[in-house]
Amino acid sequence: MRRSTVNLLGLLVAAFAVFPVVWMVATSFKSTPEIFSGGPVPFPRHPTLVHYRTILTGDLIPGVTFVDFFRNSVLVAFATVVISGLIALLAATAVARFKFRFRTSILVMLLVVQMIPLEALVIPLFLMIQRLGLYDTLASLVLTYVGFSLPFAVWMLRGFVAAVPVELEEAAAIDGASRAQIFRRILLPLVAPGLAATSIFSFIVAWNELIFALTFLNDQTRYTLPVAMTFFFGRDDTAWGPVMAASTILTIPVLIFFLVVQRRMVSGLAAGAIKG
Repeated sequence: MRRSTVNLLGLLVAAFAVFPVVWMVATSFKSTPEIFSGGPVPFPRHPTLVHYRTILTGDLIPGVTFVDFFRNSVLVAFATVVISGLIALLAATAVARFKFRFRTSILVMLLVVQMIPLEALVIPLFLMIQRLGLYDTLASLVLTYVGFSLPFAVWMLRGFVAAVPVELEEAAAIDGASRAQIFRRILLPLVAPGLAATSIFSFIVAWNELIFALTFLNDQTRYTLPVAMTFFFGRDDTAWGPVMAASTILTIPVLIFFLVVQRRMVSGLAAGAIKG
């Protein structure tokens, strides 16, 4: 009885979490009259792909399609994941393996940065981006998102690096392995699960962010997907069909990236255990 109750509660929580996503996908296949007709049935009576054709084949602005905005988001997201992952792994290794002055202060400052509301940083970061000459470039977004991802990534990877026994590295050094070989063959496989988890966080941050993308970009051809979706919201009405279709497409890369990284997370655990 207790197990059945727990399973039932788990199903209710899962249904509560999945219901908005199901409604979004179902609405993207409804015609405009059916969307506004209301009713308790979330699934479309007469499915149509007209909203997907609208956003994929039409120009949101003259000469620029939804695919162009999609490409911008992919470039920004993957650049953020690679750069933040590399810097965070090196920083976490330094913090976990080496003793130096102000090490604790640096870790505390990383937590303090996480507590600051993002909205409070818009103006300072905007002025910094202008002085660096990066205004109206995708590099400004990558730099900003890397900065937001690093505190969480360093803290998480620090725990993974600290959990790796130092004796493994010492044994490899005795066998003649260089520092680069120890890092690549011993430490990296064991830290791969944490690196996969932080990459998911970095990807979601870069993929869904709107405020800084809207502030740092002036050229509409460089807009990312969250900013491009604002074209469907008018002063008097909203094109809910294209909004739901665009939101569905916006969700697919996150799911694919999570599934790929999750597989790498498991393989990284296994590889690390074998090498250990």
